[in-house]
Amino acid sequence: MGRTLPEDRANRPVVVIGAGTLGRRIAMMFATRGGTVRVCDPSADQRNAAVDYAAHNLHDTIGELGLGPAGTVEASDDQAAAVRDAWLVVEAVPERLDLKKKVFAQLDAQAPPDAILASNSSSYASRLFIDDVDQPERVLNTHFYMPPATNALDVMSCGRTDPDVIEYVKRVFPDYGLHPFEVRRESTGFIFNRIWAAIKRESLEVVHEGVSTPQDVDEMFKLNFGTRAGPFRMMDQVGLDVVLDIEEHYAAENPSLPEGPRRLLREYIDKGRLGVKSGAGFYDYDQGGKAPDAWGSKEREGS
Repeated sequence: MGRTLPEDRANRPVVVIGAGTLGRRIAMMFATRGGTVRVCDPSADQRNAAVDYAAHNLHDTIGELGLGPAGTVEASDDQAAAVRDAWLVVEAVPERLDLKKKVFAQLDAQAPPDAILASNSSSYASRLFIDDVDQPERVLNTHFYMPPATNALDVMSCGRTDPDVIEYVKRVFPDYGLHPFEVRRESTGFIFNRIWAAIKRESLEVVHEGVSTPQDVDEMFKLNFGTRAGPFRMMDQVGLDVVLDIEEHYAAENPSLPEGPRRLLREYIDKGRLGVKSGAGFYDYDQGGKAPDAWGSKEREGS
């Protein structure tokens, strides 16, 4: 379609809006090939944590991925100033639709005309953010999982994204140790999260029906697939309240989904068993977040 793309990206920063757990990891990945990455967040504590995370992990990540030289991660509380010369802006704010609409309207006005505006949302299609965006052809989803441990990401059009923007993102993101996969039609949950949701849902249903226990399901899963952890241990890592929110979102779109998995999650949540973060979920954990029979290695993180 002839849209101008930010080919001069080597001299321009990437900006991440939101310095939470995932935002700071996204920022670090873009700093693995040099240059400046700015993290913008209204919370000074979050901004400082993001810079500290990069300082402690960037060089090890570069070594593991064979990338480099290292760039810098800096923090800002001034969004307009942070994005004024960006080639890419990645939105990683909380999963509130009203907030995302507001942020994208601001970014459309503040960022350079050729800058790409991407959402990391795991719950919403970027089509839902563009009501007040004048250049929707540069807006898309780039859904990250949990880099640097999991470097796959979904790339999905907002429905009006210029195909050249999609191809550009798929071409340049591997330079930062990332592996983009195109979602070829709009899909709630994108690619892997839909598959993972089905695994979680059926695992929960098996336990809800009394067919098995969380521990036995996990052990069978590990033996059959050669993984270090099963679905219940992974759900404990994510947080059972978060798992329930995700499942409620799927159920709102598809009322035919079984109620049993949500009932089981509510039973645990009502007892205050939210997973690792509360000290107990499907398993009991010590203060370091390890179960007495923990398998030792760090689990896959994600939703």
